[in-house]
Formats: sequence, C-alpha cells, structure tokens
Amino acid sequence: MKYIIIVILLISSNVLLGQEDIYPIYKGCDAASETTLASCFNQNLTKDVLAEFKVSNNVTSDNYKGTVNVIFIVTKTGDFEVLYVRSAYKELEAEAKRVFALLPKAQPATYNGRAIDMRFGLPIQIPLGSQPTPGKITKEITKENVVVNTPTIPVTPQTTPTPLNPNTQKKDIQTAVVSTYFPEHQSELNIPFSHSTYDELSYYYDQNDNSHTGFKPFLYSETSKYVDLDLQKTILFKDKSSKWGKKLWNEHFFKVQKEDYWFTIDPLFDLQIGKDNSNDVDYTYNNTRAIQIQGGLGKNFNFSASIYESQGRFADYVNDFARANKGTESYGLVPGRGKAKIFKTNSFDYPVAEAYLTYTPSKFFNFQFGHGKNFVGDGYRSLMLSDAASSYPHLKISTQFWKIKYTNTWMWLDDVRPSVNVDNLSARKFVAMHHLSYNVTKRLNVSLFEAAITKKGENNGFDINYFNPIIFYRAVEFSRGSRGGNAIIGLGTKYKVSDNFSTYTQFVLDELTIGKIFDGSGYWANKFGIQVGAKYYNAFNVDNLYLQGEFNVVRPYTFSHKDPILNYAHYNQPLGHPWGSNFWEFVAIARYKKDRWFGSAKINMGNKGFDINGLNYGGNIYQSYEDRTGDTGIELLQGNNTRIFIADFQGGYLVNPATNTKLFAGIIFRKFNPAQAITDTAIDNSTWFTFGLKADLFNWYFDF
Repeated sequence: MKYIIIVILLISSNVLLGQEDIYPIYKGCDAASETTLASCFNQNLTKDVLAEFKVSNNVTSDNYKGTVNVIFIVTKTGDFEVLYVRSAYKELEAEAKRVFALLPKAQPATYNGRAIDMRFGLPIQIPLGSQPTPGKITKEITKENVVVNTPTIPVTPQTTPTPLNPNTQKKDIQTAVVSTYFPEHQSELNIPFSHSTYDELSYYYDQNDNSHTGFKPFLYSETSKYVDLDLQKTILFKDKSSKWGKKLWNEHFFKVQKEDYWFTIDPLFDLQIGKDNSNDVDYTYNNTRAIQIQGGLGKNFNFSASIYESQGRFADYVNDFARANKGTESYGLVPGRGKAKIFKTNSFDYPVAEAYLTYTPSKFFNFQFGHGKNFVGDGYRSLMLSDAASSYPHLKISTQFWKIKYTNTWMWLDDVRPSVNVDNLSARKFVAMHHLSYNVTKRLNVSLFEAAITKKGENNGFDINYFNPIIFYRAVEFSRGSRGGNAIIGLGTKYKVSDNFSTYTQFVLDELTIGKIFDGSGYWANKFGIQVGAKYYNAFNVDNLYLQGEFNVVRPYTFSHKDPILNYAHYNQPLGHPWGSNFWEFVAIARYKKDRWFGSAKINMGNKGFDINGLNYGGNIYQSYEDRTGDTGIELLQGNNTRIFIADFQGGYLVNPATNTKLFAGIIFRKFNPAQAITDTAIDNSTWFTFGLKADLFNWYFDF
C-alpha cells in the first residue's frame, strides 16, 4: 500500500502557475511599464527623500561624511513604514523618520495578483550631494554592515512576511544585504531547535503556499527563503561603539570571514539558581560552560561542534527521575542531556558533546552526519520522534523537489539499563527512519512516517536492508521475524486555515488487528497514538502573541516490545512522547515578545496509568508486553491512574541575538496525584523557582 502511495505522489502531474511580484507604484510612475517600474520607483522616491531631507547644523559643522541607513516597508495599504534607521547622529535618524512620514501613499506591491508588504533599503549619503546615481550598485559596505551602498532595493520581509518568489527573493538578498554579522544565515547549518524560536519561524513558513515544516531542525539556507534572518537580529542591535560592547550585546564572540571560508567561536552559558519546596536541598542550580565552533568551507560544506561541561541539581522530582533511570556506570540520567556522575551533595556532573557535518551538493540534496537530535511533527510534543531523549549519532539525507521533501535518518542508539550491558558496555540498537512530506494543496500538507528498530546481534550490526532509502521497512522487519525488529508507521497532516491559524495532527501505529478494532473487546495489540493541535499567530490581532493548543493520547503497550531492547526508546527515555504510553495529555501554550523582552506560559494537564503491584499495565515501555495483564479488556489509564498538572511561567530579556542568550526567570508548579500513593508513585506537589542566564539552543523538558 505504501509503495502505491509513493508511486502516485511521484508520478502525479501538476501545472505550476507563474508567480510574479510587481513593485509598488510611486508618485509619477503610473505610466511606467513593468520593466521600468523599479527604476522609476527608485528615482522618484530617492528624489523626494533628498529634496525634503534637512541636515542639522551640528552635523554640517562637524564636516561629517557617512551614511544614514534606512530600512522601510511599503505596506499593503501603500503607506511607508520605517523599520530600522541607523546613523552616527541621532538627529539624522530622527530626520529620516520625519521625511518618510511625509511621503505620499503609493500603490502597494502585488504578488500573484494580491497586495503585499515589500521592504526596501535606502542608504542616504551625507553630505547629500554625494548620493550615488539612482540604480547604481557599488561594492562599498556601510559602517553598520547591514546594506550595500545602493538606492532602494527590495529585501525579504520581516514584520509581516510576504510570499515573494523564492528565486527573485534570493537575488534581492544577494544584492541588497551582505551578512557580515551572521555568516551562518547563508550556510547549510541547522538552526538550533528550541520551541520558542521555531514557533516564530513556523509563522514565516506558513505565509507561503507550500512549505515543509514537519522535520526539524531547519537549515538556515532553507529558512532564508521565507524570512530575512539578518534583519530579524540587526533590528535588535544595541548602539554600542566599543568592541566588547558589540560582542556582549550584538555579535559573535570571535569571527573570521573570507570569500570562501568562515568560522565563529562563541562561549555559551547556562547558569541558573533557584529553589523548590523540598527540604532535601537548600537550593537548585545549573552550571553549564560551553564552547560552540561553527564554520564553512566553500558554499556547500559546513560544520558545527558544541562541547558542554555541566553540573546541576534540580527540583526533587527531576532528581528522583535522574536517579531512577541511571544507566551503566552512572549516578543518574539528566533528562534530555545524558549520563551523569555524582557531584558534591545530591548533584550531577553531566558532560555533553554535540557535533555534525553538513553538505549540500545540489539544490535537491543535503547530507548530514553527526551527534545530535531531530524532531518530527508540527506540535509541542511528537509521537513520531521528539527531542526529549539524549543525543545520538545519526546519518541524515534530505531530498527536496517539486512538492516533496523526503528525509531518511539512520540512528545508533543505546539501552543503558545495567541488566542488559555486556562487559560494562551499553546494549546497542539501531533505528532506520524515513519521513515523506507532500504538499497536497496550497494549504494542506500530508506526511508519511516509518521507523524500524533493530538490535545488534552477535555477528551483525545494522542490517544492510535498512540502508535502502526507499524500501518499505515494515516488510524487512516482517521478513526477519518478530524478534528481529520492531516497526512503527505514522501519518501526519498540517492545514493552513489562514495566514495566522493552522492545525496539525499525528497518528502513530505500532500494531493493529483490524478485526478487533470495533468489537469492543479492548484487544491489547491495538497500539496507537493520536495528536491533534492548532496554532494561532498574532492572536486576536495582537502582534507577536502566539497561542497553541494540543491534545495527545497513547494506548497502553504502544512503543513497547516483547524484547524490551527493541522498544522505541534511547538512554532510558522514550523517543516519542516523554510520558511513554497509557496516557492522555492536553497542552496549552502562550508566548509574547516585544523587542528583546519575552514571556511565556505553558500548562500540561492529563492522566497516566502507571504500573502497580508488580503488574505491567502498559505505561512503561521498558516492560515486555508479554507480561501484560491480559489480551482483552485493555483500557486507557488502566493501572494506577495518576492526575498530572504542570504550569510553567517564564519571562526575560534577550541579551545577545547571535547566540540567543537570555536573562530569564521562571516558576514551575507541578501536582502529581496518583490514585494509590506508593513508593514508586507517590503524591508530589512541587513549586520550583529559578532564574539565570542561558543560551537558548535546545529544549529542557521538565513537564513529566
């Protein structure tokens, strides 16, 4: 069946409609043809700006020679809106804003027949007589390194994104914006995956008719087609003249950039201190010092390496989780980070190293090999592949053409339970995964997912069959036998209701017996999970207000296996939803940002059935499903039914956009209320306050 679907998708024909973007029509350009419209717009607008612009006496007396850089939008209604202005004199910045406020309305730009916002850059040369001939492009870069010294040239959208033709947009970026601050923005590197960052990026993706957002992280080069990443950060720059002031507030710590290579070095920190309501420790803390090195050789090859040295002590329920899931030769397992050894009093020492190589030989392919994480889906949670577990070695090939993006991932994982280690080595297992994303219409995206988990035998490693990127893994797993592997398949959708509202779903199937779905028997082998969610950008017409709601439910025994090493997990943590199985959960998220300030609120509430009295009720995916409580009568939340409520509030200030370093404070309320309070599942009410400084480059998940 899957082969049929793939063949249909590959051979289906589609008529591509030509898309063109037309310049705004400024005063005096009504009779201009489409080929001369840009030139007329540039000349007439520049002429009016210079005619009205007044240079203050102090600037003239100082014999100042320089540039006033103005970035502005011609809005959908034809108004001129200044986004960014930078000059050595505040008087010149104020004058530029005054002049643009006086400009007459223009007829807005259009794209494929509808009005859009279009952004431009205009460098005004001081003294005014030195203004270059309109339309002439020079190689000189301004002091602020933001725009080329040229008259009005359209660049990519920022405040309100517009679906510009990608080819035209790419050309405009090259001629109008030179990224000297952030060379990674034109690279094949991954944008670090954190929900706060990607919730915003997804908005820009959704402004386009066709985009693929189901497999994360995104590439910088791919994302730059949808949003001007340079301007996103440069408009936040603080006006600092000193070298160290710029590096603290605006830029990379160390950067070398030449014509055919570049690299950056940044020290990173996650320094937190706090207190929970337990009596076991006086305070909680996290002390992470790290270094990140990124670079590129030529246009298509890039690399990234991050080394973290960390010590920490967390809220009591997190510490208990870490100690309960300790692996071979470890004191604990810090959730999402990895193996830890003991450090001082009830603390963890947990080093982490992540690195990868990425190569894009053509517009169709990207190859990556490294040690890190991936995420499949458009939600806060993922039932297919989340980033809640520790990092792992992986090889990834992404193929994109027509309306299709096809991602193959091969992963090397570890089962670190002491009971399965051999000679103090963790048991090794492998996952082969593919994800096919297809833009069915301008609003609807459908994705197909499949993963096969196998283990290392005495005489074999990763089965060569699984390296075939287009094979149906379920067929390979079936041919090898039930103890040779474990296969999971899934279906995802995303539907754009409007530019500001979208919905998404996931359906994951571990095992299914068709004849017993609707017979009411509650057959144990009907193992599946469902996710339904929605996102609302600029909610209720409030700019930068983001709302999200999501519901997840997973049947008992899903993601488990008769041989626990073949479960869908890594380093004692699920690869899907961090709650494992046998639960339902509702997630509500609100985020808001204003300039460098931000705030967020998140609520998780749900029920989960835990094992009790030595019986396997299907909530722990590390238990063999052969030890289940029965074949029929299997119900959701069976076992020790536990109510879980978690509220997480955070707020803070962006210190440096180059490394996404934030000063923050947060508080977490957690209520964990089992029907039967026992040693392993006790009643717990936690209040955890923390504040600090951190580089927000990955997700912490304390909502379990």
